Amino acid sequence: MIGFDPHTIPGFDPAPVAAAIEQGSKLFAELGLAEDLFLIDFAELDGGRAQAKLVEKLGSTTYDAVVVGGGIRKGPGLLELFQAVVNLVHWHQPDAAIAFNDSAGDSPDWVLKALEQKRSR
Repeated sequence: MIGFDPHTIPGFDPAPVAAAIEQGSKLFAELGLAEDLFLIDFAELDGGRAQAKLVEKLGSTTYDAVVVGGGIRKGPGLLELFQAVVNLVHWHQPDAAIAFNDSAGDSPDWVLKALEQKRSR
């Protein structure tokens, strides 16, 4: 799971997103799926620090699927970051399915769909 740490976004109420992340984590556990969160500190967007940390994370293990969270895709002015994240996942985890969610709480559903698509290719 790649997303923003909701506690680091200026002027943003983190409670709903933090609750959805917790809900998604519980669902992953209930489904017997291992989850590995990578939450980007909003302050680390400048200077490429967030991308460098993501590369390090992606190189630390092999993933069956990687979810790129909605905040990265939908946030105003974040298209360049979204493109960079998708490319980094593609380059550093070429065998992983890439999934996108509607909210952090439904991430397990999207992972299962992406894994099913991967199996049927």
